[in-house]
Amino acid sequence: MNVNSFNYGLEFFLFLRNVGRMRWHYRRIFIWSVGLWILSVGRLQAISQAVFTQVDSMPFSDNLVELDATLAENSVIPKSGIKENLSLHRTHDSPPISKSTISPSLEPIPYPSPPEVTLDFALASSPETPTQMDNRLTEVSSTELHYPFDQSPVLMAAPDNFNPGLRLPPESPELPSQPSSVSSSAESIVLESLTTDFRYDHDNFDQRNLFIEETAQFRLRNGNIVRFKTGFNSFKHPDVDSVTNIPIQVGWEGKIEQVTVEVAGGIDWFDRLPTALNLSARVEAPIAVKVSPTGELESGIFPAFIVEQAPYKFNAETLDNQITAWRFGPNVYWQIAPDTSFFTFLRVGLYNDGNQEWQSFSRLEQKIGQFYLAANLFTWSYQEDLEMQNGYFSPPDFLVYNAEFGWEGDVFDFLSCRLAATLGRQRLDGEFDNANGYEARCTAKISPNVEADFGYRYTNVQNRATGDSDYNNDAFSGQVRISF
Repeated sequence: MNVNSFNYGLEFFLFLRNVGRMRWHYRRIFIWSVGLWILSVGRLQAISQAVFTQVDSMPFSDNLVELDATLAENSVIPKSGIKENLSLHRTHDSPPISKSTISPSLEPIPYPSPPEVTLDFALASSPETPTQMDNRLTEVSSTELHYPFDQSPVLMAAPDNFNPGLRLPPESPELPSQPSSVSSSAESIVLESLTTDFRYDHDNFDQRNLFIEETAQFRLRNGNIVRFKTGFNSFKHPDVDSVTNIPIQVGWEGKIEQVTVEVAGGIDWFDRLPTALNLSARVEAPIAVKVSPTGELESGIFPAFIVEQAPYKFNAETLDNQITAWRFGPNVYWQIAPDTSFFTFLRVGLYNDGNQEWQSFSRLEQKIGQFYLAANLFTWSYQEDLEMQNGYFSPPDFLVYNAEFGWEGDVFDFLSCRLAATLGRQRLDGEFDNANGYEARCTAKISPNVEADFGYRYTNVQNRATGDSDYNNDAFSGQVRISF
């Protein structure tokens, strides 16, 4: 910082002395503004804690004199141990709740969700005193707030999976007294969690899909995340031989300033079909995020762009025909207010059999205490209807809209549950029909480091062309999460 900048700072301090008769809390606001100005021109964390501690403990009329002396004596070298970058961080392996989704993936994957917000960003947005701010930055600068979203595997583009699992952060997040990364800072890679996903889908046409997948998440010394996923999947269809699948995928997630970048790739091994590649990439950047002093997300927009390529794991017949597809498009999650959220996505699909699809989904949700009310809209169309030829549901014109009512709360200290029901209409080939469903899911806290979910869902939203017959689908799902 040059001499002119320093002189401008001194003139600013002299100006502040004229407001000595202001009320106590206004004084603190001015001093916090001074601190932010110092950080912005290069006098960073090495001097901030000492300065604010001294300013906070003396009469306002004496603050400026002491502040001038402190500025002249302190070095401008940043103090280690406190993060300089205020960042937003997302992981799609956050703990889940019991909400399903229309997944845009080409294989069973976690539900779309907004990013986690680190306390670094939350603290920058909170109106705390300088002393409280510095103390919390020192104690919990690496702590993350988790958004619990359901991660149970779901079929790609299945309209019966109607709920994207939107939810706010915990109302009272627990803040550890010491950063969790201190003990492992010397290790180059640390195992953070193990997540086991289970899902079993069965419809009244005897189509059965089973997904059992394990994901191990590791954190590198630089804060980046590496994930390894494998498992066992099976697909049964009355018209073809069953198919067994073992997915193997390695993923990496990192940040470029506030932009989250995630890439993954691997193979899908099949017992009687050729091995296929799977690829995915995601870029996400937050906009205008506001976080409360307690760490709750109050508002913000989280746009993302996703690209995926993989076998279409819709059923055994689709896999038997070796259908693969590229799918790409944007996601947007908008936290309008602490209890109001909006989520939407658009997907374009390019299939290896020459077919193309367009898919969109939007959801507006309002929480009312432990209850919530949501409106959902889903559209889906294909260039050609190839269900009879290649086995996957490919309607030229499909529309679903419904209202969703739900409750979620604690049954016991260790057990929380969620109940929900949907009422709406669906249109296929110009014909309208009812579109209803219900679900229940519970999460049990087995130990401080182990949680388990189990859920059941029924729906009659179509996942295949049935003619004059009704369509019904039952889905059992679960997840076990172990953190380290």
